[in-house]
Amino acid sequence: MQFIPALSSILSPEHLAAYVIRQYGFAQDTTCRILKTGINHTYLVSTPDKKYVFRVYFLDWKTETEIAEELRLLTYLKEQGIPVSYPIQDKSSTYIQLLSAVEGERFGVLFSFAEGESIRNPCEQVCYHLGTTMAKLHQATVNKTLNRKKYDAETLAGWAYELSRSHFPSTSDEMQYLERASLLVSSVFERADSDNLRHGIVHLDLWYENMKIKEASHITIFDFDNCGNGWLFLDMAYSVMLFFRNEPNKEEFIKKRDSFYRGYESVSNVTEEEKRLIPYGGLAIWLYYHGIHVQRFNDFSNQFLSEDFLKYWLQTVNQWMLFHNIKI
Repeated sequence: MQFIPALSSILSPEHLAAYVIRQYGFAQDTTCRILKTGINHTYLVSTPDKKYVFRVYFLDWKTETEIAEELRLLTYLKEQGIPVSYPIQDKSSTYIQLLSAVEGERFGVLFSFAEGESIRNPCEQVCYHLGTTMAKLHQATVNKTLNRKKYDAETLAGWAYELSRSHFPSTSDEMQYLERASLLVSSVFERADSDNLRHGIVHLDLWYENMKIKEASHITIFDFDNCGNGWLFLDMAYSVMLFFRNEPNKEEFIKKRDSFYRGYESVSNVTEEEKRLIPYGGLAIWLYYHGIHVQRFNDFSNQFLSEDFLKYWLQTVNQWMLFHNIKI
């Protein structure tokens, strides 16, 4: 019988439990269950006395080199005392596992478990401590690089617009908005005062689902799947934009934003040029993740990506821009 190739499969948690017992020397009563199937698939691995997260990367989503660079960054951040979910070596001191799935060879990595809770709409105190945590992260990554993607106007907004042209009608209001937004990001970034912008390694996805908060002040960051090289204000922009999105009372949002800045600036200075570009950084990353939705339509976003969803997605970022008196 000839089998039809698969785009993606969900690996059996029971078989992965046996795999990690064998590879990492865990106790025989170690269990494994699915946490989330999204861009990648994540599993909760529980031994009698400890928890871990096992990530199975989607086929061809990241190269082995890109994953190795992600893990190199996480190991370095752990050494610097930055609270991150870090990779765990197996019995043979190997980080990256090669898994034979129906669709082909997939990579897997075991990570430490981040204790705490995810808070969609954090209070001012949490925003302050997120600011201090992010500033310490940036102190460790400023002027450093990875052998991974460089994030700029073209790879964030321009790429997303070009990819969308094959998925949505170019004459629609949404696609015309996307084009104007992409051109705006390109124009603003091109004219930015780079002498007053710090550059280094960025996380690029610092939102509430990628951090765990314990007792308000201890924040552990994880999921560096999109880490790369770029202006550090991009991380700040995306987090602040998510504060805006998730806080319906905009006066409260301003308090949270200002608390975040106070926390950040208690550790590291933020230039006026970085603050000026915060709205545009939020816009650029928001468009980038729309591009991811289009790119991963067949195996991830087909359950929600539609013209109506795109309208909602752009309305969200447009509210953010209008709040800053920027019309697209």
